[in-house]
Amino acid sequence: MEDFAFPAPVVAIPAPPGKPLPVRRIFCVGQNYRDHAKEMGGNPAADAPFFFMKPASAILLNGKIMPYPPGTSDLQHEAELVVALKEGGRNIPVSEANGKIFGYAAGLDMTKRDVQSEARKKGRPWEMSKSFDFSAPCSAIAPKSKTGVLSKGKIECRVNGQVRQSGDIGAMIWGVPEVIHYLSEQVELAPGDLIFTGTPAGVGPVVKGDRVEAIIEGLEPLLITIG
Repeated sequence: MEDFAFPAPVVAIPAPPGKPLPVRRIFCVGQNYRDHAKEMGGNPAADAPFFFMKPASAILLNGKIMPYPPGTSDLQHEAELVVALKEGGRNIPVSEANGKIFGYAAGLDMTKRDVQSEARKKGRPWEMSKSFDFSAPCSAIAPKSKTGVLSKGKIECRVNGQVRQSGDIGAMIWGVPEVIHYLSEQVELAPGDLIFTGTPAGVGPVVKGDRVEAIIEGLEPLLITIG
């Protein structure tokens, strides 16, 4: 019987001034801003958030080139606040959720919109439209001890310097504590888990050569180039 000795590499994100944060899992909240839910034809008054996942290997570090992925002709940007956990648990009360947070980052939930739209029409999973290689660009994580709890602040996405998305993280349908609470009712959260918390309206396509920025007030801006 053959021996296999090729453990998956650990993906880590810079988290100054400490050591890089190893990423365990990536959870994403769908349609967490009313204006984006409307532009996607969704229901902004849903009773609870819904979630999907990306593999840890989808992380792309700040300043890198994102290869244009195969199987799509409509790659789109979605700027998001990313929350990194230092503690986990099940059924975390809303009142305790902020205490589980290590820090925050700016992220992009890159999406194959044509693949997603076709999957939705056929009632199929979104996975191949969301979980492809390099689909989760992320800036360095700013510790909550430095930023304080983030519950409001401007969020923008710029493509080649032009503002495409502009909103405020205070406009989330479910704020970060509620997101953590609902997610912990579905899975046992753990240190190193990341949560992409949703995007405001204005999502749109990018092409090779585009410079895409996700900017969140008080955090390191994220800048990638589509290669």
